[in-house]
Amino acid sequence: MPRTTTKTGSTAWLLGLALLALARTAAVGAEEGELRLATEGGYRPFSETAPDGSLRGLDIDIGNAICAEMKLRCVWVKVDWEKMIPALISYKVDAIVASMTITEERKRKVAFTSKYYATPLALVGRSEEPVEPERASAQRRKVGVERGTVADDFATRFWEDTGVEIIRYSLQDEAYVDLVAGRLDCVLSDYWQAYGGFLHRPEGRGYAVRGGKIYGRNAEERKVIGEGAGIAVRKSDQKLRQMLDQGLAAIRVNGIYDEIVRRYFAEDIYGQ
Repeated sequence: MPRTTTKTGSTAWLLGLALLALARTAAVGAEEGELRLATEGGYRPFSETAPDGSLRGLDIDIGNAICAEMKLRCVWVKVDWEKMIPALISYKVDAIVASMTITEERKRKVAFTSKYYATPLALVGRSEEPVEPERASAQRRKVGVERGTVADDFATRFWEDTGVEIIRYSLQDEAYVDLVAGRLDCVLSDYWQAYGGFLHRPEGRGYAVRGGKIYGRNAEERKVIGEGAGIAVRKSDQKLRQMLDQGLAAIRVNGIYDEIVRRYFAEDIYGQ
């Protein structure tokens, strides 16, 4: 038998052992009553890093409330946005609670629970400037987005070919800093993040959402905007997805969900 065949068989065997070890590690974590949840820590008011290094925000509160319903302890893991799905797939975390919008593209990689809030987009600009979220009026504008988000995908697909200059940032707050500094004409982001993370803060004075909530003018745009923010798990973890869905449904019924939302927003964010 050729050595190359033996080497390939040995490699496959070792790879199988490695994958089995990863799966066992994840199972042990669940058996010990822990659930490792990934979030960004730089997307206020949904997640932010406190001065002491702890994580806080609506995503954190929702995750903790669901864990309490499941009788599990949340272990929060801070992960850069673009590394979240790879971290989930490689068993570094068990689920993602990071305002991740449910889209067809992401559903090819991971499974989602039901949404826990709606995710329309918003174009934020100076209050006195007539910037509206249509292609013609957005031409020759500098629009900031957080890299890898739905806003990034939307602007790239529908605005970039109209002359819009898309400026991408690692964190959402970095885009707002450049907006205030005059280096951007506007920022495209999740509506609720703009509402709670910028417009209702001191630095957001003099700025407003231009044109209202963006749900999409046609099926193609609505497909990109997605179905709302959900909790992501590996496709193989359907039992965990069902448990998270049950926990989410429970806090919606018992009033804990509404109590959490009121800490951050003065209006309903769940949508239809």
